[in-house]
Amino acid sequence: MKKMTFALCFGNRGFMPGELILSARGEMAKAVTDAGHDYIMMDEDATRFGAVETRDEGLQYARWLKAHEGQYDGVIFSMPIFVDENGAINALQDAGVPILMQAYPDEIGRMNFKYRRDAYCGKFSVTDVFCQCKVPFTVLKPHVVHPLTPAFRQNLDDFAAICRVVNGMKRFNLGCIGARTTAFKTVRFDEITLQKYGINVESFDLSELIMKVKGMADDAPGVQEKLEKLRDYTDFSGVPEENAHTIAKIGVVIDEYIRDYHLDAIALRCWNEMETYLRVCPCVLLGELNDRGIAASCEIDVCSAVTMRAMQLASMQPATVLDWNNNYGEDEDKVVLFHCGPVAQGLMKEKGTVTEHKMFAKNDPGSGWGTNEGRMAAFPMTYSNCKTEDGKLTVYVSQGEMTDDPIEDGYFGCAGVAKIDGLQDKLIRLARGGFKHHTSVAKGHMKVVLTEAFTTYLGYDLVDID
Repeated sequence: MKKMTFALCFGNRGFMPGELILSARGEMAKAVTDAGHDYIMMDEDATRFGAVETRDEGLQYARWLKAHEGQYDGVIFSMPIFVDENGAINALQDAGVPILMQAYPDEIGRMNFKYRRDAYCGKFSVTDVFCQCKVPFTVLKPHVVHPLTPAFRQNLDDFAAICRVVNGMKRFNLGCIGARTTAFKTVRFDEITLQKYGINVESFDLSELIMKVKGMADDAPGVQEKLEKLRDYTDFSGVPEENAHTIAKIGVVIDEYIRDYHLDAIALRCWNEMETYLRVCPCVLLGELNDRGIAASCEIDVCSAVTMRAMQLASMQPATVLDWNNNYGEDEDKVVLFHCGPVAQGLMKEKGTVTEHKMFAKNDPGSGWGTNEGRMAAFPMTYSNCKTEDGKLTVYVSQGEMTDDPIEDGYFGCAGVAKIDGLQDKLIRLARGGFKHHTSVAKGHMKVVLTEAFTTYLGYDLVDID
């Protein structure tokens, strides 16, 4: 889990028992560090108890925050008592990062004026003013929560994931290697729309990659190192030596694009030129990139690469793109999700085996080495995808389970059986919504995190399919 740094901000109000802020400073600092993160907070003597009450104190905190710009991933605004909303908005309206609203609960038996907090009510005064001023913020369940509880630890884990997604998605570079395959209009996308959302697309001609590979010697810099890494990554034992070297060379060229253009994600035209002219499939390279944290989709599916990156940031684990491929017998809530072999090893039951692509081998034997075959592991999963239309980026997010249900040995590629409650209704919504035959999949239930990041901070349109 990536360590995050949070700027801590505390609210105050003069006629409330402000001494409770002192204990809140220590409790919040402990909660953050116990969760494995770092924090910064304004000195205790900078204001009364180091908290924000007045407009001037809010401006003072804003200046302090500006002086530490780039040192924090999100802000936690803690309300130990009913706080002053004027100081709060002045302090945080230009924070530029996600803001978590946390309010302390009152305790039965400690409701006299010395200990009564009223933060349950005061939280609304703050969120109301933030809404009036169009400042985005995050609120999570429960409405009030003590920092040193399991419930707040879950809040903190979710908020850290929200921050990773927002900060990683608001501006990033996506490499589009090759043109869209003519037959696949389903993966069309609008580059200008993506740019509006901070997603910069860099396009590369596939012929350039092919020529670079054809002109590269087996002992060229990086080739042997790449081949050794691939052989360690998965079972390469059945791959002919010439094809293995070609796959490694493609990996070297893609790595050069990633390095030179600072790419955070890629979408690759994976067929049929590579099979025709290079005699390989690049599937295994995409899986290895996803295990490295570079979201990599096949079939030039740029939109899947977008949601894959978001899920990688949220979960800190690899994501993949899969076809909605087959029914699973008569069970209407189960579906076989499949792709030829670009699935990250981190999502598979065990190490895969690099084989020849069955579809290409049928008509052109020897042309399809590179699919990493295996089976998906069982895990709680989130699935998502997006589309670009009429200048909008529209996304769906839902959850299910990858099961350990068997798939017969004769089924080629990498696949798994997903159980999704109400699947048939959801498929109708996806079809009527104009979403593609692909979906992005990753470990963990992240719907709350992704929905919050996409809608509150990134401005995506959300289609609710649940």
